[in-house]
Amino acid sequence: MEQLRTELHCHNEFSNFHVGKLDAPYDCNITIQEQIEKSYQLGLDSLFVTNHNTLDGYRELLNYKNDHEKFKNIQIYPAEEISTNDGSHIIAYGISEPIKAGLSFEEILDEIKKQDAISSAPHPFSLLDALRDKAQNCDLIEVFNSNNVDVLANTKATIFAQEHNITGVAGSDSHVLSTLGRCVNVIESENNLDSILSAMKHKKISIQQTGYATAKETIDHLRYKIDNSTEFIHDYMTQFYPKSKKIFSLLLELFERNPNSYLWILFYKFAIFAMKRISRKINFQDYDPFPMKDRNIGSMLKMAF
Repeated sequence: MEQLRTELHCHNEFSNFHVGKLDAPYDCNITIQEQIEKSYQLGLDSLFVTNHNTLDGYRELLNYKNDHEKFKNIQIYPAEEISTNDGSHIIAYGISEPIKAGLSFEEILDEIKKQDAISSAPHPFSLLDALRDKAQNCDLIEVFNSNNVDVLANTKATIFAQEHNITGVAGSDSHVLSTLGRCVNVIESENNLDSILSAMKHKKISIQQTGYATAKETIDHLRYKIDNSTEFIHDYMTQFYPKSKKIFSLLLELFERNPNSYLWILFYKFAIFAMKRISRKINFQDYDPFPMKDRNIGSMLKMAF
């Protein structure tokens, strides 16, 4: 058996326009060429492309890889990060057909099983799109997600996986090129899909490395969303935060003028501070997570402070 260095959670530009209704349509700016080249440079043996609610990015990457001899030793496998009807996410590894978004968690799990695929709970205790206790029904659980910069969400996931004897994995959740391969898992398997899925089922997978997204990487991702989704953002603010629209518009204008300002680093640090306070209350003090799912800024601030 080989020891396959594998990326289990990454996105590319084909994730755009497949995200949830409350999310900016532009999700990721990583091109097919950039993704495969970076994977080659990192020495990855395999990667699962986990775009939101589509298999298109996987298919395009596979076609590009097959047309270039240089990448012959990297294997590309199908996966999908699927949005449930309550906005939480579940990853399906090894599916042959996409599973439509908007079904219940139970319905999606049934569809995954019908395709003899593997289910995983990504960022299961994050503050927005988390499965939370439902994660115990998945084959795998993401105990480390690079974008869970509140840290406590990953701690909670690790404890939960141990309590329920679920195999833990790490996910880069890469939306900017520099975070691809930030987390790497080792799978004891031959480098083909059937062998890998069998290894996942039999817990022959372990975490090799982890790392968090930096402030710059997070802001770069935010900048991409803002630069390409301005109309959506203005409509969203008008619908959900009409009283605060002027303030948001001013902040957007300032961001667009100088996205590299240290002001945004300060905003980032403030957001992390608030997220940690909220995460501690939700994940360790049994506060209701609904105010986060409702995306009401006033309720979020009230919970934080």
